Amino acid sequence: MSVWSDLPLLIGGRLVEGRGAAIEVENPAAEERIATVGTAAPEQVDAAVAAARAAFERGPWAGATPADRAAMIDGFADAFDKNVEAFTEAIIDEVGTPIAVARPLQVQWPAGHLRWYAQQAAVDRTEQLGEHLDPVRSYSEVAYRPIGVVAAVTAYNYPLTLAVHKLGAALAAGCTVVLMPSPRTPVATLLLARAIADSSLPPGVVNIIVGGADVGRALTSHPDVDKVTFTGSAEVGAHVMRQAAANLNGVVLELGGKSPAILTADADLAAHVPALHLRYSRNGGQACAAPTRLLVPRQRWAEFVDLSRETYERQLVVGDPRDPATVVGPMIDAAHRTRVEKYVADAVAQGAAVVAGGGRPEASRGHYVNPVLLADVDNSWPVAQEEIFGPVAVALPYDDIDDALRIANATRYGLHAYVYTADVEQGRTLAARLRAGSVSINGGGGFRPDAPMGGFGISGIGREVGRWGIHEFLEPQHVQWPLG
Repeated sequence: MSVWSDLPLLIGGRLVEGRGAAIEVENPAAEERIATVGTAAPEQVDAAVAAARAAFERGPWAGATPADRAAMIDGFADAFDKNVEAFTEAIIDEVGTPIAVARPLQVQWPAGHLRWYAQQAAVDRTEQLGEHLDPVRSYSEVAYRPIGVVAAVTAYNYPLTLAVHKLGAALAAGCTVVLMPSPRTPVATLLLARAIADSSLPPGVVNIIVGGADVGRALTSHPDVDKVTFTGSAEVGAHVMRQAAANLNGVVLELGGKSPAILTADADLAAHVPALHLRYSRNGGQACAAPTRLLVPRQRWAEFVDLSRETYERQLVVGDPRDPATVVGPMIDAAHRTRVEKYVADAVAQGAAVVAGGGRPEASRGHYVNPVLLADVDNSWPVAQEEIFGPVAVALPYDDIDDALRIANATRYGLHAYVYTADVEQGRTLAARLRAGSVSINGGGGFRPDAPMGGFGISGIGREVGRWGIHEFLEPQHVQWPLG
C-alpha cells in the first residue's frame, strides 16, 4: 500500500491545489487513509470551465487540423503509457482491484483505446448528399462540428477506463473537457492530470477537478457547458439529467445494468459456468455489465448447482488485492459492503436459499464480502431487479427458451446480456430478441474500442465508445450551395 501525496487539480494547463474542503481517500482492503485531496472551490469550477471554453474557441487546439489533433491525442497516449506502473498501483490502492487483473482491465485497456481515439480524430466524417434540383440545382453535404465544452463525470469502479472513454471521444470530436472523477477514487485520475500537464495537449483542452455532489452539480449545471457525460447509478443519473436540462444541454448517461445470462439446454456447462461466476465476481462485482441473473434450464439445474459449488470452492478466492491468487477484492467502502449484505439478507428473509458462498471471509480488516449465489428467488424481488454492485448473483430456472427470454427481458435495465449455447447461430437469433445494448455469446471477445457501449431502458441515454461515442460530441451541419 502506498500513501499518495501532491495530487493537485488541473485547470488551464496548470497544476493547482484545490481550495475547497479536503476529502480523504481510503484503501478499502486496509481501511487506511492513502491520500488527502483538496476539492475544487466554486471559483475553481468556473475557472476550469472558462479554460475549456477558451481552449475550444481560440489557440492551438481551436485552430488545429484533424491531423494535428490526432497527433496531440497520440502525444497524450505517450504520456499515459509512461505512467502505467503508477496508474496500476493507484488502482490497486484506491479501488481494491486484485493485482492479477488491475493492469490489463484498468490500465492497458484504456491505454489501447486512447490510441484508437487518436486515429479517429483524423477521420473525415463529412457525408455527401449530392445534387438537388428543386427549386434550383444545388449541392449539399453534411459536416460534423464539435459540440463545445464537455462536462465528464466518472464512477469509482473503473476510473481510468471511464475517463478515457469520455476524454477520447470528446477530444476526437474536437471538443474540450472538464473531467471530474468519483471522490471515492480520485487518485489515478489526478495522476492522469499530471500526465496531461506534461503532454502535447494545449492548456485548457482537458481540465480535471475533484469534489462531491456540490461540485458535480456546479459542473453539470454550468451555463457554459455544452454537453454532459456521466457514468454512475440510475438515481444519480436522473439528477444529472435534470441539472443539464436547466441549460437545455444534451447528456450521455451510462447507468448500469442487471444483466441476464441465458444458459441454453445444449450449452457446455462445464466450460461456461466457472467463467460466468468469475465474470460477475470480477472487480468485487462492482461492474455495470456483470451477469448477475443466471437463467438455467430446469432439466440441467442439478448439474449447474454442482458446478457452481465447485467453482466457488476452488476458484473464487477472496482476499488481499496484492496477492496474485486473489480473484475477489474488497467493496469500495464500509457503507457499500453494508448495502450489498442487506440485499442478500433481505432476499433470504423473503425465502431465497444460498446455493454457494455467502458471509464474510476471515479477515482482520478490509471491506470484504464473499461472493454469493442465491436460488429460490422470484425475478420480481429487489435482489433480482436492482443493481447491487457486488459479487451477488441469482440463479433462475426456466422451462423453455421463450420462458428464458421473458425472464431476461423482465427488467428496467438493458445494458448487457449473455448467451451460452452450443450453436452460435442460435445465440445470434436469441440476441435479436434480447433488450440489451450488447450481447456476448459464449463469453464474447475483448473490449473493443470500435464497438458501442450503452443500453436500453434505465441503463442510460446515448452510447459511449466507438464512432457512436464520438458522434455524441458532434453536431451535424448541413452545408449547401447552388450549382451553375
